[in-house]
Amino acid sequence: MNGRVIAGRYELSTIIGQGGMGQVWTAYDGRLDRRVAVKLLRPDHMAAATAAGEMRRRFVRECRVTAQVSHPGLVTVHDAGSDDDDLYLVMQYVEGADLADHLAEHEPYPWQWAVSVAAQLCAVLAAVHAVPIVHRDLKPRNVMVKPDGTVTVLDLGVASVIDTDTTRLTHTGSPIGSPAYMAPEQAMGGAVGPYTDLYALGVLLHELLSGNVPFAGSTALGVLHRHLYEAPLPIRRLRPEIPEPLEALVLRLLAKDPQHRPSGAQDVYEALAPLLPVRGMPAASAVRTPAGGPLDPTRPFLRPHAPWPDRVATPPPAMPTAPPAPRPDVAGAVDEVKRLLGEGSITRAVDILGGILPTAAAEHGEHSPVVRILRKQYATTLMDDGQYRRALPELRRLADDRAAEAGPADPQTLQFRYDAAQCLEQLGEPAAALAEYRAVLPFYESGQSASSDPARAFDVRHRIGNLLLAVGDHTAAQQQFQGLLYDTERAYGPYHQMPQELRRAISRQQKFFSR
Repeated sequence: MNGRVIAGRYELSTIIGQGGMGQVWTAYDGRLDRRVAVKLLRPDHMAAATAAGEMRRRFVRECRVTAQVSHPGLVTVHDAGSDDDDLYLVMQYVEGADLADHLAEHEPYPWQWAVSVAAQLCAVLAAVHAVPIVHRDLKPRNVMVKPDGTVTVLDLGVASVIDTDTTRLTHTGSPIGSPAYMAPEQAMGGAVGPYTDLYALGVLLHELLSGNVPFAGSTALGVLHRHLYEAPLPIRRLRPEIPEPLEALVLRLLAKDPQHRPSGAQDVYEALAPLLPVRGMPAASAVRTPAGGPLDPTRPFLRPHAPWPDRVATPPPAMPTAPPAPRPDVAGAVDEVKRLLGEGSITRAVDILGGILPTAAAEHGEHSPVVRILRKQYATTLMDDGQYRRALPELRRLADDRAAEAGPADPQTLQFRYDAAQCLEQLGEPAAALAEYRAVLPFYESGQSASSDPARAFDVRHRIGNLLLAVGDHTAAQQQFQGLLYDTERAYGPYHQMPQELRRAISRQQKFFSR
């Protein structure tokens, strides 16, 4: 028993997990009298002390974005914040076994189970990627198999908070993340996207089917090098009874080039669907336990929506129908948005801004200054809230309107296009993001116009290099980083943060190429 109380509410009980970044505890929520799981993270263990404050800010923001995702296969986030030197994340307590232990207890893992687990994970990833969020650390230890056979994904968003720069090294020299499950673009420090999680899903599926990850080694660098350059062993060489389409899907998921992987989690699910167990399948197909038995991942497909245990919950009473909302007052709504943004209530501010834009356009005209200001605030707030899919069309509209009025080289036009490129990057569309960044770069590099901005030009070039890694063009990425290093050293000196980070990135990439 620990006895420590977090945030005056969560009493820690028993430690159930521990790693280099923190601990996971069972705890009791004193306010609602329920068992929860509490993850404690130490910012000073994850980054230099000077970055601890920024780490805390990012942590709370990412947890808030994560809480927007609602899916039965995703652990529910109850609370997040800081307590003394720790960051804490309060989550739903999930009963069952983690997938790594489940695999160890049922080796060899029935391939029908592996397909059922992967299909459930595809449903979760499709919901997560639609936000968009990239998990970045999908692995068996972050997946729970519950008594009813359903799987629950843990730690969504935490990996991205810890590791915005993917495989950036900590001050202790240890790589962040799980090398055995890292996609090549993540290993190289490039931009990540939904395609990165699909690669991890391929590693996980390969492990379930073969009993081992496709690439192992005695050092993290050795493992990452194998991800970059070695082909995975086709699983039918180890287990000939596995269907050929399943082997082909695993190999597609493990493609080195993200563009050669499936287009999304939905695509993977459609490939798995013909292999899923169907109702009426003989119990022997489950191999180890009767179909639909405890901790059987095929049960959700054999007995869809069946209660577990065999009892039916009383449905909640119907909510009364609310009267139609009055037409919003634009001036009052703007004041309310300012107040909410000052308090950090970004999601509520987004809802109000989205609601008042049609009213403002009707009252003042679509191209009026007030509507443009509101639309700009709406797009900015959507980005702050992590809603990049909704922000992108607003930014494109703003960029087109501003370009028609002030020209393509106008600083505000370029800012809208730069923000749109960031949205594309976050949405996992590296080729489109590359095209947008390349289009705005010449304006920032021009020394003869008002849009000239050397610092922004360096930033764009850095992003282009990371995206080149993401699309598998390693040679062009290295050339990009080498040229950027030369120019930033001339501009800032060799000891500035940017050239130092570039040297570390180039050195890491050269280690991969030299092995």
